[in-house]
Amino acid sequence: MDLGLRGRTAMVAAASKGLGKACAMALVKEGCEVSICARNPESLEKAHQDIARFGDIISVRADVSNLSDLQNWHDQTRNRFGKVDILVTNTGGPPVKRFMDLSDQEWIGGVESTLMNVVRLSRMVIPGMQEAKWGRLIHLTSLVAKQPIDELTISSTLRAGLSGLTKTMANQLGPDNITVNAILTGHILTDRQYALAESRIREHGISYEEYFSRAAAEIPLRRLGEPREVGDVVAFLASEPAGYVSGVSLQIDGGLIKSTM
Repeated sequence: MDLGLRGRTAMVAAASKGLGKACAMALVKEGCEVSICARNPESLEKAHQDIARFGDIISVRADVSNLSDLQNWHDQTRNRFGKVDILVTNTGGPPVKRFMDLSDQEWIGGVESTLMNVVRLSRMVIPGMQEAKWGRLIHLTSLVAKQPIDELTISSTLRAGLSGLTKTMANQLGPDNITVNAILTGHILTDRQYALAESRIREHGISYEEYFSRAAAEIPLRRLGEPREVGDVVAFLASEPAGYVSGVSLQIDGGLIKSTM
């Protein structure tokens, strides 16, 4: 299937590894010009080299919780490519802690990194999309938006809010031919999954092998997901064939979430 993405420009946040890198890789392979950011310059350069083998890319060091960093990333992307057609928001998760172990500063930091980066980046790119009468906003979130996890208190709170934001943005931007969707990722083999594993290992006194075996046993497909499986779905949501898909919080979890809605 031709996804109709050749010549489109995509910004993918926190894309030096994991889900962000997989999304950037999927988009560049479909012919997108891709702009990525990350905090760590070494891992960012490594991702740049890996992705550049498949197409046109720029990389800009940026902390997604820092407004001036985001503005600089957006400005450099516009200067290089002239436009932004697709935005994939993404960030590392807030601390893996239960409610009574969290400080005010950790809550505030979670809001800045998990919620406000979505708000700020969206505000930057939407005017250009409205002018072009074409755009795709895709927010990477988590299954905890529908099925909270005790150790992910901040994430469970804010990801549910992002699903609400996704729907309201879709309602308001639809007349401009801009679609807005969220991806609710399940247990995907990323650094975040290993952080959750460490918390469970300490709490229950089990090994890594036992944790991953138990996690897989809870998933109907009986395995954890690969980042590329998220990247491929994001590329589809960014595509022309997905032009009538909007306001959706789509689960990529191997069937793990138990609710029907």
